[in-house]
Amino acid sequence: MSIPIADPLPPATAEAIARVTARLTPRLIEIRRDLHRHPETARQELRTTSVVLRHLAEAGLDPKPFAKTGLMCDLGPTVEEAGWPRLALRADLDALPVPDRSGAPWRSVKEGVSHACGHDVHTAVVLGAGLTLVDLHARGLLRSPVRLLFQPAEEVQPSGALEVIEQGALDGVNRIVALHCDPRYPVGTVAIRTGSITSAADVVTIYAYGDGGHTSRPHLTQDLVFAVAQLATQLPAILDRRLDPRSVVGLTWGAVHAGEAPNTIPSSAVLKGTLRAGDVRTWHRAAEIIAEAVPLAAQQYGIRVELSHKRGVPPVVNDPAVTGLMSGAARAVLGGNNVLSAEQSMGGEDFAWYLREVPGALMRLGVRTPGGPAFDLHQSEFEPDEGSIEVGVRVLAATAASA
Repeated sequence: MSIPIADPLPPATAEAIARVTARLTPRLIEIRRDLHRHPETARQELRTTSVVLRHLAEAGLDPKPFAKTGLMCDLGPTVEEAGWPRLALRADLDALPVPDRSGAPWRSVKEGVSHACGHDVHTAVVLGAGLTLVDLHARGLLRSPVRLLFQPAEEVQPSGALEVIEQGALDGVNRIVALHCDPRYPVGTVAIRTGSITSAADVVTIYAYGDGGHTSRPHLTQDLVFAVAQLATQLPAILDRRLDPRSVVGLTWGAVHAGEAPNTIPSSAVLKGTLRAGDVRTWHRAAEIIAEAVPLAAQQYGIRVELSHKRGVPPVVNDPAVTGLMSGAARAVLGGNNVLSAEQSMGGEDFAWYLREVPGALMRLGVRTPGGPAFDLHQSEFEPDEGSIEVGVRVLAATAASA
């Protein structure tokens, strides 16, 4: 799908953004390294929140903390002065319960916790964009009111996006944008697409029960391990056959637990996995099919089942107009060759909840060092190229200045 192009950013504004971000970048890198050393998992981001709040307050802004962790901060002209609502820039604050094996001098000091998804980069980027926009506003180069959102708990369900929306994060906002680190793209580039850029992600759990017994007499039991194995293979196949083959959908199991002894058929088992869908219609239809198919499949083997289907996040569906705004701003500050077309990811992202309320767009931020190792997100060795921070700040600041 083609990406619409917004009105060009005035050259004077683009030059001002380049000067300010170049000056700010060393400071932002130090902030990112500090956050990386001290990662905090979902809803524990107290120190992270205080660091962001302090830097915003030092810039003369008035950040407003959320109830537990995270904050929002308005800047630029007021809504009344501008005559239209705010554009929001969103970052996520939380780290993962993943050990840091990056080997970087600024590696995590917390055992088993790290910023393996790049949220420290996201935080530094949105903070840097905010500080850049303060400078632009002082020069009369910012016409739109802007809100910075530093959201907790992106990595868990229920997610922090829902909490901050309930606390007024989108009040007076009519558009929202965000960047997400992506090691598939080299530093210096960004990637975007119109429509779905991530996928829905749910947790599906099947609890199975039967009469256990001796493996020498499976006919006197429900042979639970065999039955659960059949469920594990049949359900993905059922989805493949009952959904439009053009749909993007996947049911993948991550955990199977049944029994302890090799000569004993257990009486209980559990099967856990994730359902991922590329569009909202498929997301809803897949849930209906699973609810119908699990009891029917269980009947074949005489076992009893309980299905738990926990909704996660819907797909992030980029709005065409906001996608064009971000793409045009990125072209103005990076050059057209560095704005790429993104593929849809099967990963989930709670930015989707904001887009159920207002139009918005998520852009991929290239963080792979050319010629360097390519580690995926959520891996212990993941270490983004810090040159991506200045790139991200320029893109978000240019997007706000173009709005």
